[in-house]
Amino acid sequence: MWPLFALVLGLVVGSFLNVVIHRLPKGESIVFPPSRCPQCGHRLGPLDLVPVLSYLALRGRCRYCGGRVSPRYPLVEGLTGVAFLLAALFYGPGLEALLVFAFLAFLIALSFIDLDTYELPDALTYGLLLLGLLSAYALAFPLPFRESLDGALLAAGGLGLVAGYGNLFLRRFREGRAEVPVGPHQVHMAALLGALLGPGVGMALAFLAWGLSARTGRPVVLPDRLTLPLLPLALLLAPYLGASFLEALRGSLLAAGGLALAGGLYWAFRPAPPEEEEEPVAMGYGDVKLLGALGAWLGPYAFLALFLGVFAGALFGLLLRQRKLPFGPFLALGGVVVLPFGEALWTGYLRLLGI
Repeated sequence: MWPLFALVLGLVVGSFLNVVIHRLPKGESIVFPPSRCPQCGHRLGPLDLVPVLSYLALRGRCRYCGGRVSPRYPLVEGLTGVAFLLAALFYGPGLEALLVFAFLAFLIALSFIDLDTYELPDALTYGLLLLGLLSAYALAFPLPFRESLDGALLAAGGLGLVAGYGNLFLRRFREGRAEVPVGPHQVHMAALLGALLGPGVGMALAFLAWGLSARTGRPVVLPDRLTLPLLPLALLLAPYLGASFLEALRGSLLAAGGLALAGGLYWAFRPAPPEEEEEPVAMGYGDVKLLGALGAWLGPYAFLALFLGVFAGALFGLLLRQRKLPFGPFLALGGVVVLPFGEALWTGYLRLLGI
């Protein structure tokens, strides 16, 4: 009965996710008005909204105008139902299973929105992050709170630095425009200072630069052409400065992750100013925030999810011969695989290496 309940619940939740996927990027309410046909605008009745079955019974057409209904709707419903069903095989009835269902629902919504818009809404990425931290704090599930918080900061900091180096190479080492009061420049500065002085001091100094930027209206930062090349050197010199390489790396990622997630939250509530000219980027910060959210659920195994996402994205890119693909769905896929199998995958990998 439990797997059947999970399947039905997933189908119903998938129907709601269709509303979220359609309306959230447009800034529309996901509650009002009630569901309507996107072509004729006629309000849909209960018989029109039965997940999957309504689409099959009406042969993919609107009951009122005969217009075609996108197969995306039953796909999202069916995918959510199957995902919940599979999760029910790993987690018995209880609050933990419901939290996993919520985890899956967030990732499905984020994936399809990213496919449509190449954007990952802050409401969903930070919602997933907050839910993971609250679950860890209240239930120590799926991780103790300290591991959850560290996982979020480490994951966001790591991908934030990957984005920073990628963007620097893409600009051919030209200095990018610094955002006021906070942006990637403070993240990169926090990473360097965190490696040299520890995560707490590095984060504090970067927050101080943020405050001074807000006060003066001008960027108070170190240039990327200085911080990013110096960071590997600081990590290599860490043993001569009283810290191990791993301690310096951890301090760097924690400080960078704190600034990345805090800065992203700031811009989520404050509209960004209009850009004079769009700069080329190798990776957007939506992916950074999504990996940070996964870190709250997966801890250090979030980097395994990142590896699986990169591998899957590269494979799909080659198969589809596409140079540009949204990364969010592949990160989400990595997170879905790693949540139940992360430890087993890592142990198997170490055995393969003979460790």
